[in-house]
Order: sequence, then C-alpha cells, then structure tokens
Amino acid sequence: MYSPSRKDFIALTLSDQHSRSYNNGKHRRQSCWRKWKQLSRLQRSLILFLLALLLICGLLFYPSFSEQWGGRPLSPLSLAVSLLYLHAAIYVSQRVSVVSLASEIVSVKPVDRLEMVREAFRHAWKGYKEFAWGHDELKPVSKSYGEWFGLGLTIIDALDTMWILGLKEEFEEARKWVETELSFSKNVDVNLFESTIRILGGLLSTYHLTGDEMFLEKAKDIGLRLMPAFKTPSKIPFSDVNIGKGTAHPPRWTSDSTLAEVTSVQLEFRELSRLTQDPQYQEVVNEVMKLVHKLPGKHDGLVPMFINTNSGQFTHKGVFTLGARADSYYEYLLKQWIQGGKTEPDLLEDYLEAIEGVKKHLLRTSGPRKLTFVGELNHNRFNPKMDHLVCFLPGTLALGAHNGLPEDHMELALQLMETCHQMYIQMETGLSPEIAHFNLQPYDGRDVDVKPADRHNLLRPETVESLFYLYRFTKDAKYRDWGWDILESFNKYTRVPSGGYTSISNVRDPVNPGPRDKMESFFLGETLKYFYLLFSDDLELLSLDKYVFNTEAHPLPIWQLPPV
Repeated sequence: MYSPSRKDFIALTLSDQHSRSYNNGKHRRQSCWRKWKQLSRLQRSLILFLLALLLICGLLFYPSFSEQWGGRPLSPLSLAVSLLYLHAAIYVSQRVSVVSLASEIVSVKPVDRLEMVREAFRHAWKGYKEFAWGHDELKPVSKSYGEWFGLGLTIIDALDTMWILGLKEEFEEARKWVETELSFSKNVDVNLFESTIRILGGLLSTYHLTGDEMFLEKAKDIGLRLMPAFKTPSKIPFSDVNIGKGTAHPPRWTSDSTLAEVTSVQLEFRELSRLTQDPQYQEVVNEVMKLVHKLPGKHDGLVPMFINTNSGQFTHKGVFTLGARADSYYEYLLKQWIQGGKTEPDLLEDYLEAIEGVKKHLLRTSGPRKLTFVGELNHNRFNPKMDHLVCFLPGTLALGAHNGLPEDHMELALQLMETCHQMYIQMETGLSPEIAHFNLQPYDGRDVDVKPADRHNLLRPETVESLFYLYRFTKDAKYRDWGWDILESFNKYTRVPSGGYTSISNVRDPVNPGPRDKMESFFLGETLKYFYLLFSDDLELLSLDKYVFNTEAHPLPIWQLPPV
C-alpha cells in the first residue's frame, strides 16, 4: 500500500516529465523550483550526488573545461554539453528514485491478518486483565468491570480462542485462574442458556482441544448444577438456576421461557453425556426437542418466541422471527443433526420445513438494490425488520448445503451474505446496527434504514461467523476482504487506547459513535475467533467435517458413532 509521500513523489515525477513539453521558460523554472522543494532530503541528496558525479566525468573527458574555468568563456559546444549533462542528471536521478521506490514497494510484505487478530485479542485481554480480572465483563472506557453471574465469563469464553490463536502465555494464566479460582458453589442465579453456551460449551471445547482433564471436571460440575432447571411440570426448562442452592425458577415477570433458550442447550448437554457416559444430560434436552417437534402452533415450520414451562405450549402465538428469542432454535436443529452423525430424522425434518417457511413467509427483497433479507411476521403482517442476529443464517444455510442439503440453500446463503455485508458498508462507520429496516420502495433512497434506538453495535460475531463458513466452502477471497474491512472498522471506532474494545451507540456517526463502555465476553469467545478462522489458510484448522460450533463459537466434535 502506497504512503502519501510516495504517491506524491510518483505524481511529481510524472508531472515533471509532462512539464518538459511546454515552451514557457518562466513557468518551467517556477514549477521545477517548487517541485525541487517538495522532494525529500534523501531524493535531493541523490540528485546532487549524481550531478557531482557527472561534473567530475565532464572534467575528465572535456580537458578544455580546465582552461575555460581560468577565465575564458565556455564554447557553445561545451555549454550545450554541460546543459545536456545537467538535464540528464535530473532525469536519471528521478528515474532511479522511481525504480528504487518501486522495488521498495514490491518488497513490502502484505498485512499479516492473522497477526492483526492476535494483536486485537492481546489488546482486549490487556484491558480485561488490568481492569476486570476474574469478573464477567470489562468496562473499558471507565476502566472497571461489570458482573452478570460472577463467574469470570470472559476468561472461560476466551479459553479456546487463546488456544486456537496460539497465545500460550495468556492461556496459561487463564487456565490457572480456572483451576484455582473458579467455583460454581456460589449462591447466585444464572441463566440456563447463557451458562450452557458460554461456560459449559467453553469448558468442553477447551477440554477437546487440550486434552486437559481439569476442564472436563469443571464441565461436569457446572453441568450437574444446571440440571434442576429441567424439573418442571412440562419438562420445558426454567430460564434461571441457582447453582449454589440447586433450585430453578422462571423470570419474575412470567412463567414462560424463550424458545431459543430451551432449544439451544442440546449440543452441550448431549456432548457431556457422551463424555461422562451418563445419559441424564442427553435425555433431558432430547425430551425438549421431542416436545417441540410435535407441538401445535407452528407456521410452516416457524415457531413462536415463547413457551410455557407449566403447560409446555407455545405462547404469544402469531409472531415469527429469526432474530432474538428464536434464532438459535433453527441453528441447533441442523447442528444437532450433524453432531449426531445425521441419524436423527426429526431434527432434519424440522429444519428443512423451517427453511421452507422462511422462504414462504419471511423472505423479501429491498427496492433500491434488490437485497434479499429476512423480515418478521406479526399476526400475518410483514415487518421489513432484520436483526443483526439473523446474519447467522448465511453460514448455517451454507453448512447445510455442505452436508448434502438442497443446492438452493447455498444460493440463498450467498444472497443473504451480501445483504449482511451491505448492513455494514452502508453505515458511515462501516459497522452494522443491531437492527435494520429495509426499504421496499423502488428507486427511493438507500436500502437500509436504521431507527435511532437501533443504531448501536455490540461487537457481535454473526456476520463474521457467516463469512467464515462462506469462505471455507467457496474459497472466494472477497469474504476475507469483507471481514478485514469489518476488523478495521472495529479498530477505528471501538478500540479503547488503554485496552479493550467497547460497544458503541451510533454506527451512523463516525465523529461521535458514542462508546457504551462494555465489552461482551463473546467478542473474545466468538468475534475474534471467527476472524482468525476466516483469515487462516489452514482449512483443516477445526475442519467443518470434524467439528460443529455451538452458538457461542465453541467447537465440539462430530460423533463417529450415532447417539444412543
């Protein structure tokens, strides 16, 4: 990449050559003097050196010069030769400079994108270690911390990322904290879903990557403590568990659980059963899927966002989305089927039916650029609203196509990937908003409209996640370039100098994006991990034929033997 000074010099050289075609002497002298002053000290020194060299050569080969210096005037021929040498010296020196510059440019190594991801991780880790060590989340702007469960979520979520990135020193200090400081005997309420995908998933994946039994023992501990959530009349789990007391309950304001939460703990609990040879974990989560499979209230495979823990029935019927509260239900249908060796037909049936439901009811194209997007349905009324969370879908569709599902799934994945990319590049900061509304009117403004309340960016991973899948399956370098642009925007608008990255309030305002002073654990657990995998040339690094990623980007092995 050219620096401004190099561009200026190249432009100067071309301009100087062009200026020799003019006959106006005064203009030429002024132009040359101005350009001479613009040259760097090194460039001027090179020209003067060449002039001196040529002058010496002239003295050697034109003996009459010695006499003429004594007072006799220069002959016309000698004067012409001297001017010719001067002209040639300037021209040659400029050409030499350009050639040297070109050689220098060619020798510059391309940006090491993997190292840039490592550097971003180290910078985030520096802030966390200095201001929030042992706590759940870093607040980088205020140089403090935020607590959710009090279980060091950022450390656990980032364990396998550090291992994958080869950050041995950081991994060892994190491992030591897990071994000596992490305790699940606290009298604290935790969310079943968040604890499962971040803590249980993180510990299981780190165990598989390292073979360190300590991580498996910690996984067994938290897994057993989460089991009271499933003791409900309907077998649909409560949302909250007190891991110290061994009790569970729904939120204070409702007896409902979020559908995505109760159907997105299966990968982790099933894997825990396989490792421990204790079937209880797999049995409780499989029962949930069996109930949802046969439950009335679906709309061509699409499911409502809430389910009651007492009755086991859907509630708030008529609202269908692939965004918050429903997204990972669809993701885990496919991934459970892959995890279990493609031997559970009910999971595949529900997934395929759901994708057809998306096409029929939720898929639209924007007016101006014909971008394909996934909206929402509210009691048969279409809303052109798409959460950034929905950008998991291109990757999931591509993963399904890679595993033998219909080819049009891949076609849809490519279209939606372009849309998610546009959600970034149409914003002034190059970062996507949390929620986008798409313009359905042809030739009327931009495709993506963002309401003031939706302009925040939380450092989410979904688009980078899908870019990773699309690159792995297509080898199209543009997906890497899109990811690189996103990483540069994160560095420009969310990086905090003292350490860490912050979510921002306004992706439409590059002058004042409004730091929100929070770095979610998933930035280290997911976003930076997917960046690294996207940029890695090692396609066997966590091969998608050997691993399936949970919804927090923790890789778990695909089973060689079918589930019991």
